[in-house]
Amino acid sequence: MIRRAENKDIDRLNDLLYQVQRLHAEGRPDIFKLGAKKYTSEQLGAILADNNTPVFVYEEDGFVMGYAFCVYQVTQESDSLCARKVLYIDDLCVDEPYRGKHIGKRLYEYVLDTARENGCDSVTLNVWRVNPSGEKFYQRMGMQPLKTMMEQKLP
Repeated sequence: MIRRAENKDIDRLNDLLYQVQRLHAEGRPDIFKLGAKKYTSEQLGAILADNNTPVFVYEEDGFVMGYAFCVYQVTQESDSLCARKVLYIDDLCVDEPYRGKHIGKRLYEYVLDTARENGCDSVTLNVWRVNPSGEKFYQRMGMQPLKTMMEQKLP
């Protein structure tokens, strides 16, 4: 079952946020701190209360096995840009023991359906280069690169 996350899910969301942070910290310790997480519990409460930042959870028998944090991004038409409404996936995680069971695919498809139902013209996300399995997953879901961020580390 996929549903909107609620305050009762905050502890479980925190567990999963630590998993994502660990993946990133192991790949880029110069950017991400090991043992930290992206949001505080207070910030999570505010995110869950905001309709512009929906969080969806996949659960079975009352146990949350994955999530998708999303953000609606609206670009107003201007002289150089077309008007757009995009649903940005800020974070998608499936608990390590449950990976390979198509939970991520179900969450992703749910996000696509939500975007369509809410008049979005696309779904976007960023994937870190230290997460090649994530990049392959999103390509299998039909995503294509939109742009590339480049970096040159300085001594």
